[in-house]
Amino acid sequence: MSTDHHGAHHSLPADLPARVEVYDTTLRDGSQQEGMSLTVEDKLRVAEQLDHLGVSFVEGGWPGANPKDDEFFERAKHELKLQHATLVAFGSTRRAGQRAADDPGLAQLLAAETEVVCLVAKSSALQVREALRTSLDEALAMVGDSIDYLRAAGRRVLLDAEHFFDGYRDDPAFALAVLEAAQSHGAETLVLCDTNGGFLPHQVEEIVAAVRPRVEVGLGVHFHNDSGCAVANSLVAVRQGATQVQGCVNGYGERSGNADLSATIANLTLKMGVETIPSERLELITPVARHVAELVNVALDPQRPYVGAAAFAHKAGLHTSAIARLPEAYEHIRPELVGNGGRVVVSELSGRSTIALKAVELGIDLDSHAAGSVADTLKRLEHAGYHFEVADGSLELLMRAAADADHGLDRYFAIESYRVSTDWRADPRGAVVDPLAHPWSPAGTLVTEATIKVRVGDQRVVATAEGNGPVNALDSALREAIGPAFPELAGVHLIDYRVRVLDSRRGTGAVTRVLLDLADQDGTWSTIGVSENVIESSWQALVDGIVYGLVRAAAVGRTSVGDEP
Repeated sequence: MSTDHHGAHHSLPADLPARVEVYDTTLRDGSQQEGMSLTVEDKLRVAEQLDHLGVSFVEGGWPGANPKDDEFFERAKHELKLQHATLVAFGSTRRAGQRAADDPGLAQLLAAETEVVCLVAKSSALQVREALRTSLDEALAMVGDSIDYLRAAGRRVLLDAEHFFDGYRDDPAFALAVLEAAQSHGAETLVLCDTNGGFLPHQVEEIVAAVRPRVEVGLGVHFHNDSGCAVANSLVAVRQGATQVQGCVNGYGERSGNADLSATIANLTLKMGVETIPSERLELITPVARHVAELVNVALDPQRPYVGAAAFAHKAGLHTSAIARLPEAYEHIRPELVGNGGRVVVSELSGRSTIALKAVELGIDLDSHAAGSVADTLKRLEHAGYHFEVADGSLELLMRAAADADHGLDRYFAIESYRVSTDWRADPRGAVVDPLAHPWSPAGTLVTEATIKVRVGDQRVVATAEGNGPVNALDSALREAIGPAFPELAGVHLIDYRVRVLDSRRGTGAVTRVLLDLADQDGTWSTIGVSENVIESSWQALVDGIVYGLVRAAAVGRTSVGDEP
């Protein structure tokens, strides 16, 4: 029996292992994801994060496959100080018709100097005949010879049985013979790989149940996610006695990716009572997942289970009112168990209870009348094209203004007017000034200038600035106008600018939505603007972003305004 976080009891198979090893292959299999490219420095930092999480094994790459992996293993010898994980070098068995001692791939594995080596061997008779172009007997000899050679050199060996599930379906005798060869020559774990990612949980459960009695050493599984079942397949394999799960943090990998270890770890430990990583490190799952996402420069899907920003976000009014009284009504675990947090998303679906709950979350004193006013305003603005669930800064300003209607956020500054002009002048010399210009465009120069009139306290300020475009010019002019009064503004930076056309059928007259991401030393926020004029929508988002930056500065005492919000 196991007990979940709410105290419910579940019946589990008698042979369910007490502990499962977590093997992360982000640095090899995961890095094959389309659009992902890791430097050696990136790989070292990712390995440190995985070790921090407490996984059992970190697969560093394939020595000899490319100069990057060679450099990684060489630097890892001196720079990577793993406290919890064991570094693994991945490679293939010897080539057909060659002695293990003469095989360059096995020599590269030894040169990596890792304690553990993971060998891949084809366990599908079809793959052996068609891909390796050799006999089944030679394929088995390749497995045994390679393991003998590596073990004689003092290495621990794991075997990844490539195409195992396809191979077992088509020729179970040969697939099992590969496992037997590896086991008899001293491999410590045999890993069943669904290389094509097409098997479903009931098929996996049946095959692993049949294989488990034939294996006397550790049994691992490696699932790809082409059928969307990689995590589920990993779980049912553990139910049938698998003691190692392979995959990638955040589910990275070729095609549809590998089993997402973030979800696999959480499900095994919190739902099935199986030890994976040290229990005190479960709360690192979300921070590590997000840190790795930053290191590999692939935005983390906000809907990703357990670790996504929206994994415990609640939008509908019915849900949020219930959450306030009984969190488990709509949350399958407590978010803090995996280092995440609950969040109320405010939108046109929100009622007063949602608004009030969000106000409490933000530390804003919002009475019932003000909450109703905010709800009505949200519905009106979202109907016009605003989208406040992705613009946390603008939402908070709206709520603060409603909470303090008599002394609003114009305490910082009040805009009197702004103007933007863009001039293009042909170059009489015919020289191409802009290297990004279309080759058929006439040569010339483009100058954008913004002028802003603003009141800061009792002072009227006029400022003019140039920029490489309207938004940049407005940003520069606004900072020039109010910067002397708010020096903390120097720490607020624009980091992203996105424009979306809301009704493309209207062509150039369509309504545009602008989202700005800004940051200071403590974090990031987003603001929004909507208008038929893209400069106006950009201006709305920019002013909100600047004001919110000043509100944040006031909250932590980095402000030059005496009357804080």
